[in-house]
Amino acid sequence: MSIKPVSRLSAIGLLLLLGLFYGCAGREYAPNRGVMYYHKELPAADRAVEAARAAGKDRECPAEFAAAEKMKNDAYDIYLSCRTEEGIAKANQAAALANGLCPRKVEAPKPVPVAPPPPMVAPVPAPKAEVKFVVLEDAHFDFDKSTLTKEGEEILLRNIQVLKDNPGTNVRVAGYSSASGTEEYNQKLSERRAKTVEDYLIKEGGIAPERLTKIGYGETRPATYEPIPADINSKAAKSNMRVLFEVIVK
Repeated sequence: MSIKPVSRLSAIGLLLLLGLFYGCAGREYAPNRGVMYYHKELPAADRAVEAARAAGKDRECPAEFAAAEKMKNDAYDIYLSCRTEEGIAKANQAAALANGLCPRKVEAPKPVPVAPPPPMVAPVPAPKAEVKFVVLEDAHFDFDKSTLTKEGEEILLRNIQVLKDNPGTNVRVAGYSSASGTEEYNQKLSERRAKTVEDYLIKEGGIAPERLTKIGYGETRPATYEPIPADINSKAAKSNMRVLFEVIVK
């Protein structure tokens, strides 16, 4: 029995089918988006928007929800116009915006009534040393840098005199970062920033090393919540690029 040769049309169809399978590797199917497969960031943005809708964010903050949904749709339009990287970046922004919608406000605890102190029977001698805390100003950094800005150096120079006037104090230097990037990277960046300030106080200010301790908190203790971590130029992001001092004066 003879085997008929594969027609040219069938061969082309087979090649297209193989190309479809190989082209979809590492991508995801997006419901309601036809039969195409997309980079995973776009379906992830879809899921983030739908999760926000299911949580009632479209009713709680409709304007912000609409902005996140539009950004997600724009990401698909950009992606389908062959601007792949731009579409992926837009999808990441849409997911971040959807995940940060309508942050819950934490109510401050109500003050507890304090009973008046009992009348003093005898005068209490004054303590030998008064303990108080002095929080120095923030030294700011540029994005993704551990070097001090000119403004940061000026702030340090002004506060070095405070440390010299209180030679018995210990100084705790804490570094922070904005939320852009991975937690591991931001942790190391905050530690480098704290080390930069510690070195400056020792070399330029003449502060004894044994008076200084340092710690890095990364992005875990922000001064301001960042609804869109990818927006590195936002006011919230800038406020988190800092090093904070805590000085105990006895």
